[in-house]
Amino acid sequence: MAIIIISGTVDVDPDQRETALEAGRPLIEGALTEPGCLDYDWCPDPLIPGRIRVFERWEDEASLASHFTTRWYLEMRETIAAHGIRGADVLKYRVDLAEPVYDDSGNPRADFFTA
Repeated sequence: MAIIIISGTVDVDPDQRETALEAGRPLIEGALTEPGCLDYDWCPDPLIPGRIRVFERWEDEASLASHFTTRWYLEMRETIAAHGIRGADVLKYRVDLAEPVYDDSGNPRADFFTA
């Protein structure tokens, strides 16, 4: 069983981004109640007008598959589309290893030092 990460961007009409995020808030809150949902966050990109950053973590593929059938997912698609979607670049990743960025001495490490 591997953690699934969803990460990417969704671009909407810049004048509608804040309205889209506010409309999506209850759907984000709903997704966070789903079994297997570890994180679910949509937030504004601070540098690109109209861009929303997406980050989700799921316990496993079954949890993500179940999410795709819920009202939270289906209504989020409709909500974003209703706010002038201009494009999306969202990918899923299967995680085989996770460890801290910092070692016991507080040094940041790019290598995987516990494996």
